[in-house]
Amino acid sequence: MYFGIIPLILFIIFLFSYLKDPRKIINGFLFNAFFCSFLLFCMIASLASENNYLKLIVLIPMIALFFIIPFGIVALMFGLFLNARVLMKREGRSFANSLTLIVAIMILLFILTPIINPASVLSNMFQPIFGGISLIIFYFSIHLSNFLTAYFLYQFNRPKYNQDFIIVLGSGLINDQVPPLLASRINKAINFYQKQAAVTSPPTIIFSGGQGSDENLPEAEAMQKYAVEKGIPVEHTLQENRSVNTYQNMLFSKRVMDTLKPDGKYNSIFTTNNFHLFRAGLYARQAGLNSQGIGSKTAFYYWPNAMVREYVAIVVMERKRHMKVVGVILGISLFLSLCGLLFF
Repeated sequence: MYFGIIPLILFIIFLFSYLKDPRKIINGFLFNAFFCSFLLFCMIASLASENNYLKLIVLIPMIALFFIIPFGIVALMFGLFLNARVLMKREGRSFANSLTLIVAIMILLFILTPIINPASVLSNMFQPIFGGISLIIFYFSIHLSNFLTAYFLYQFNRPKYNQDFIIVLGSGLINDQVPPLLASRINKAINFYQKQAAVTSPPTIIFSGGQGSDENLPEAEAMQKYAVEKGIPVEHTLQENRSVNTYQNMLFSKRVMDTLKPDGKYNSIFTTNNFHLFRAGLYARQAGLNSQGIGSKTAFYYWPNAMVREYVAIVVMERKRHMKVVGVILGISLFLSLCGLLFF
């Protein structure tokens, strides 16, 4: 049973990495590696055991999972088609709102691929290219699973009530008013402010957001006004009204805090919607800000499309590494195809 040491080691490595900084996709990979190795250990241990009940306890869920996964993929596809319909009906038709539809179509093509069997109709020259594309899909499937695991793990982050600053990330105004999506972020900050004020000194809330081309006032100003109307003392609020994206939210807010606390000895958190929480944490790290986040709830119908958008944005953030991996795979595939053309 020395194999049991492997999941233990992986769990310790994951725990060390997560406690050091939960804002890393590698945490998702480490947890997935631990979980898979633990399941494999349980299966090996049950098969080696003479206890038939133990074998059933382990093997029945695994056999059930083997049959559930295909049905789960089909159910996910239909769920995404339905979600795309609901989202477009409520939020309007646009490319940004059609991401779940695109993913559903991709899953449908994935299901139909074994039936169509492209490899059987391709010549030997093109089969390595098809194999390379399949490998790229597998690569991004692993990356997606790591992202989702890291994202869900980050939701369990619970900052202490010892913060000096709370950064509220902007998301745009509608008719110069705070829309429900942005209001949920401000309300999350207000809730944390009130809980901390009840046990220790209240933090300063920094409202971060510049003025868009279709707005008559900076977003930070409208956010501050909303919070003051909700009972937050204006002297406990600040505006950061130059940022136009999440990275600038973090960078410019850090400059505000560094100006107020030149020694850099301060604690801070940020609030955003839960679907945006993990990526915002990555931007905070890029900006050199040691700040963790808390997320406000998002309407369920909006969440799947938002998660697809978040994943695409994560891939774009790491595009250089992904381009290298994809480039190497395609390069080898094209080389093998060329060899097939020349020698066969």
